[in-house]
Amino acid sequence: MDIEKQLAVIKRGVVDLISEDELRKKLEQSIKTGRPLKIKAGFDPTAPDLHLGHTVLLRKLRQFQELGHEVYFLIGDFTGQIGDPSGRSEIRKQLSKQEVAKNALTYKKQVAKILDMRKLKIVFNSKWFEKMSGVEMLRLTTLASVSQMLAREDFKKRYTQGENISILEFIYPLMQGYDSVMLEADLELGGVDQIFNLLMGRELQKDFKQPQQVVMTMPLLEGTDGVAKMSKSFGNYIGINEPAKEMFGKIMSISDALMLKYYELLTDADLDLIKKMHPKEAKVNLAKIIITQYHSAADATVQAEEFARVFSQKEIPLDIPVFKNDGKKNILAILTESKQVVSGNEARRLIMAGSVTSSGLEIKEINYIPKDGEVLKIGSRRYLKIIK
Repeated sequence: MDIEKQLAVIKRGVVDLISEDELRKKLEQSIKTGRPLKIKAGFDPTAPDLHLGHTVLLRKLRQFQELGHEVYFLIGDFTGQIGDPSGRSEIRKQLSKQEVAKNALTYKKQVAKILDMRKLKIVFNSKWFEKMSGVEMLRLTTLASVSQMLAREDFKKRYTQGENISILEFIYPLMQGYDSVMLEADLELGGVDQIFNLLMGRELQKDFKQPQQVVMTMPLLEGTDGVAKMSKSFGNYIGINEPAKEMFGKIMSISDALMLKYYELLTDADLDLIKKMHPKEAKVNLAKIIITQYHSAADATVQAEEFARVFSQKEIPLDIPVFKNDGKKNILAILTESKQVVSGNEARRLIMAGSVTSSGLEIKEINYIPKDGEVLKIGSRRYLKIIK
């Protein structure tokens, strides 16, 4: 693929590109010599339950693979024992060697859903750091200053507020930068919150008389609430291992405004064509594309048909959970014991808000006892059938 076409693919959804001129020159050299670019992305093996937010970066790596470049998936098994504070107000949990090894294996299994594992080059930074002496590590620290480190936004904020910053945390960006030196990376890719560490790689490569890597960052994807970045702790995530039905429902719950960003970062769809579609049609199409990626086209079709049947035709789903009641438990107890809610307080709130219905009628009495065969609707997407 020629340079302009490659750049069009590479730049889609990108926040920072430092710099496009350098990247263009590297691509020109790659075409001239036939040598693919070395694309690096580092991951701490903290064994996340991967969600669509994580896939933004992984999908960009897959695009580089498809363009014929070499992708180096660097697992920070050594630095993972230190803890990267990027984007946080405090140091991450430091992992043991055993935890790191176990988590790295989990990571590889999950990313196989996105990356071409036959072409992927997996490397561990313990390969060079475990051989590095204390003297060599101290020499590495001479390549950066405290003032440079305090220019990093999260460090600056903590320092201004009088919070502790360990010397170990200052060393982490240097170690990530040194990874780029050891791999002789042409380009390093990371989240927008990693910009400082990626630029450190450029600086260290310069110190080691290497061509400097191009730095590219991707945005942080907002979750289903459209506000906070997608995170399991915020409860606004869409996990890639979730059942197709759950994924479909969550995608359909996002706002129309956020939908276009999801298209840009999570699919290869033509955005101009998407903008011409009716928002509801576009959202269903988005859900089908994503479910096809992580499940199958057949699953996507089934869920689209089920969604249309339930929400457009106001019908009850075919596969709803059931709850056995002896005729003595009231609606409050049923909602809690069936795990349809996380607590009695949430059950009470939903009931009082009229969000629990039966045959279209609101149930507002917490002592109401549903009959055998009655189907309860909880909120907009949950159903529960009562049986003896």
